[in-house]
Amino acid sequence: MKLSNAILLGAGLILAATASAETALHAKWVVDPGAMNDPRAAYWGNIEAAGVPMLGQMVATPRHLDPAVKELQVKAAHNGHRIAFLIEWADPARSDRIVVDEYGDQVAVELPNQFIPDKPPSPMMGHQGARVTILQWRAAFQKDLEAGEPQIRDLYPHALVDIYPDQVLRATDARPYMGAVGLDNPISHPNRTPVLDQMAEGWGTMTVKLEQRAEAKGLWQDGRWRVVISYPFSGGDNDPKLAVGMETVAAFAVWEGGAREVGSRKAWSNWVPLKIE
Repeated sequence: MKLSNAILLGAGLILAATASAETALHAKWVVDPGAMNDPRAAYWGNIEAAGVPMLGQMVATPRHLDPAVKELQVKAAHNGHRIAFLIEWADPARSDRIVVDEYGDQVAVELPNQFIPDKPPSPMMGHQGARVTILQWRAAFQKDLEAGEPQIRDLYPHALVDIYPDQVLRATDARPYMGAVGLDNPISHPNRTPVLDQMAEGWGTMTVKLEQRAEAKGLWQDGRWRVVISYPFSGGDNDPKLAVGMETVAAFAVWEGGAREVGSRKAWSNWVPLKIE
């Protein structure tokens, strides 16, 4: 390992091991029998926001040391059986269209599946034996749900197509030509919500869960995103264990599509203490 890489990795691990003592989230109990995915719900006005500092991604290649978003404003609430995070940040342009060389805005909440105070998972997507759940909202998914999935001509107006494989081949023979859809990549299929419910045990292990349990809704107005991501308390073996009165941690990641942020080119946060009151 080169010296510069070793220094950056060391800095990253030190940051990861340092708790954000001055920042804490207190999930307040509110009256909302629904999915708790309304960024305009009145109860958010009664909850104090925590400023979560965001860091450059300095470990995995390609590194991104100067991310566009430096801080998130985060509120947390619950209704006794579901927790919700309202995440706000400044973004001068809404990016909700994905084509070659254009990327969409995204934000994610990370929760440990099992929280042991003196042995937390790595905030950088967990580590082997310490699984985390990552709930990733995507602006492009939400646009598809609200406006309908785009056609090829919508995304590439000047594209010329002579014929599609499924017009001349059997369905099974056409699958190799269908890209990610042909491989049953769950990200490529239509989604009922704009958020992906995923799990990981370190870099390169992100996996979309078979059962999608997260809900989300985002609003962009006046150069600012307001995104709510909610998740039920009860779950299976691959889900975080959440309950009223418990203390755990949460971490966050954000991508500004207009600044060409995608994949590992993102801003991420350290663990933030989370109390479900």
